[in-house]
Amino acid sequence: MRRHENLFGFLALAALWGASYPAIRAAKAGVDPLLMAALRFDAIGVVVLAYALARGQSVVPGRADVRAVLVGGVGIVAVHNGLLFVGQARVTGAIGSVVLATVPIWSVGFAAAFLDTARPTPSRVAGVCLGLVGTVVLAVPGPMAVDAPDPVGVGLLFTSAAAFALAAVGLRRESPDLGVAARQGWMMLVGGPLLHVASLLAGEPQSVSVTPRVAIAFGYLVFAAGAVGYLLYFGLLDRLGPVEINLVSYVAPVFATLVGWYWLGEVVSTNTVVGFLVICVGFVLVKREALRAAIAG
Repeated sequence: MRRHENLFGFLALAALWGASYPAIRAAKAGVDPLLMAALRFDAIGVVVLAYALARGQSVVPGRADVRAVLVGGVGIVAVHNGLLFVGQARVTGAIGSVVLATVPIWSVGFAAAFLDTARPTPSRVAGVCLGLVGTVVLAVPGPMAVDAPDPVGVGLLFTSAAAFALAAVGLRRESPDLGVAARQGWMMLVGGPLLHVASLLAGEPQSVSVTPRVAIAFGYLVFAAGAVGYLLYFGLLDRLGPVEINLVSYVAPVFATLVGWYWLGEVVSTNTVVGFLVICVGFVLVKREALRAAIAG
């Protein structure tokens, strides 16, 4: 029974997070990207901390938690999501989700550079290179392409993925005392105000134009992909471990593509499919030992 529950939870998380990419694109009609990200994490941070309290977890950060909260709040919530929301507003949901699928690949590259436990083996180097090649395939249109993706959008998403991976590797050097939910909640409440500052500095209008589509998209980002998605992620992380949960990045593009096609009329190009396949091969190369161990287990 637990195996079926894990499978259902995994697919549900992939669907929730995959659909968030076209939701970001839909919500941009009523609110600018950085303000959208700031408001989202203001709300999710409160919900996640409330969840930690309801579970009887401590939510008071100690000295050992401060650096982890700052690394995650600045690197993952503010920088990663700021670039993600701005970049996603310029490309389709399918392309955005595929570029972000490179996060586990770049994590291995940064771990090899900054952590003593990660060896730059030939297969890992080849995998990282394939991840880069897959992103280039997405950004550079083929000779028969009619509607090429915005290279600036792809570049912002690529940098967003790299920022997430670098911050995630930085977090592995920390030894916080708080539980995962409380720690993530504080990260969001640190990153949210920074995104508000970035929104002001970027000259974004500090207003929201509410239409039915914008309300649905933003509500989905906060409550479904945000609160429900993160809480589901925490539970699966405990049961499946980091290797298997990373595979969500490779299922999410399927849901991003379907929702973008059905809701926004987005078209999937051949470049998107080819880039995704190249990135998948890169992931298998960099994670083959962990994948083999997970399958054996």
